[in-house]
Amino acid sequence: MKVSVVLQVNGKSHTVNVDPATPLLYVLRNQLKLNGPKYGCGLQQCGSCMVLLDGKAQSSCMIAVSAVKDRVITTLEGVSQKNKKMHPVQEAFVHEQAAQCGYCLNGMVISAISLLKENPHPDDNAIREGLQQSLCRCGSHARIIRAVKRAAGQTTK
Repeated sequence: MKVSVVLQVNGKSHTVNVDPATPLLYVLRNQLKLNGPKYGCGLQQCGSCMVLLDGKAQSSCMIAVSAVKDRVITTLEGVSQKNKKMHPVQEAFVHEQAAQCGYCLNGMVISAISLLKENPHPDDNAIREGLQQSLCRCGSHARIIRAVKRAAGQTTK
């Protein structure tokens, strides 16, 4: 049975008609046409589907759309600055060339934004822990850590 659910996504209100058990990821991609969050494992293990829920990184592949109706949802498309400038984390990832295939990029950027909100000056261990929900198989981890440090104002040479 479909119901109307109002979602706050990227600063806008969206009404969707969906089964309340539908995963948020499916609504974001299929109904709202947002391509930042990706379908990866479908088991909350890879981080490809990360979004910010009330400012904290969370997987969207297994959370029911009915569970997020009163929460602020931000996808990769919504993290840019009001002047359409990239978020500082995105800029740092570009500067450090911290992506290869790009599949993990959504989860890494979303996780880094969440981490830096909670801990503006993380050390390497805190960065690794903050990004552990996102899996990268390309081996870009050293550049990703440098990018997070750059975004935090802790660039290293």
